Amino acid sequence: MASVVYGADGAILRLMLDIRFIRDNRELVEKTSREKGYTVDIGALLERDTERRELQAKVDELRTKQNQISAQMKGGKPSPELIGQATAFKNELATQEPLLRELEATCAELLAGIPNVTFDDVPVGGEDASVEIKKFGEQNEGAVDHLDFATKRDWVDFERGAKVAGAKFYYLKGDLALLENAITQYALDFVTKKGFTFMTVPHLVNQRTLTGTGFAPRTSDQSDEYAIEGEDLSLIATAEISLTGLHADEIIDEKDLPLQYAALSPCYRKEAGTYGKHTRGLFRVHQFNKLEMYAFTTPENSKDMHEQILAIEEELWQSLDIPYHVINIASGDLGAPAAKKYDIEYWSPVDKIYRELTSCSNCTNFQTRNLNIRVRRSNGTIEMLHSLNGTAVSLARSLVAVIEHYQNDDGTLRVPAVLQPYLGGREQL
Repeated sequence: MASVVYGADGAILRLMLDIRFIRDNRELVEKTSREKGYTVDIGALLERDTERRELQAKVDELRTKQNQISAQMKGGKPSPELIGQATAFKNELATQEPLLRELEATCAELLAGIPNVTFDDVPVGGEDASVEIKKFGEQNEGAVDHLDFATKRDWVDFERGAKVAGAKFYYLKGDLALLENAITQYALDFVTKKGFTFMTVPHLVNQRTLTGTGFAPRTSDQSDEYAIEGEDLSLIATAEISLTGLHADEIIDEKDLPLQYAALSPCYRKEAGTYGKHTRGLFRVHQFNKLEMYAFTTPENSKDMHEQILAIEEELWQSLDIPYHVINIASGDLGAPAAKKYDIEYWSPVDKIYRELTSCSNCTNFQTRNLNIRVRRSNGTIEMLHSLNGTAVSLARSLVAVIEHYQNDDGTLRVPAVLQPYLGGREQL
């Protein structure tokens, strides 16, 4: 089970969904959790929650009576009767408070296994149930596989990567490394012009941040993060994790919203639970660079923000003239935090199939509740913010898409027009 998460004051935070929402919407939570592929026991959670609330009321009453006795004992010599009552309350609290903490921890762990509720327009089913909603470009055919193309040019070295770090680690060399840098710089310019503030982020995060972001696998063999033994730290699988934790335990004024960030970072993933998925070459590796967009906004604006992030991703890939389609991801292929997710999948002329290139998700208040990130409204009320994320470019896969679509028969590679200024004006590599 997930670790208990504590707030700045040491109190156990209510993880993931609000328990009050679960009490009022039990059937909905059970239904959407099942549709996402999670096995949850809402009945057990609500039973423990009832026990917790009853015991909390008992402990609160004992503390009140103890305080009343303490007040009576001040200013003089207390009677034996008052001393006896004070001792009795102290002993009773010493018994009941550990039981309350145990129940709080149990409730928190049960809550940690419950994923976010999905939106009504999310398709129900597994990966194959995802729905195409738009398309750009032609479905051309006949390219050389990116790994064969790059290896022939001596642009990538998986053998030496494996020697140094293990399978699925690699070196990029020469022009391919320069091309990655050009894509990075172009995408960074692109998103900052859209109003996103550029950030560098910690590549290691503590357990509270990791768990609070919602990176909880469906099963124990799907844990994707590299943990640092003996430390309360793990390597990030995406800059989304660090950016979510940026405003933990903060209250942000409504006038300052939305907050929009863009973070460039390496991403470290075990790629657990990917058996049977496409893994050739650079497509699925254990370390890669990624430029991530992230936004905090009010609940009423989060759906519009989701569409804006998708539009930015589309505009970027259209400028690179990479054919793609956009799909509304089905419930069974959504992670725990997302209420809705779009994927942009590029057309592979090698495999004659669409393959994932970027994604963007609306996580509503799932992550912000965990990390206690709130908004102060103009009328003074305080509530949870919504958080959203979207990939501008995942560099390893971006290289795959460019190689497949810009290669020449003579083994050279055309440089997309928008990238040429970032490569000293070179038109081919």
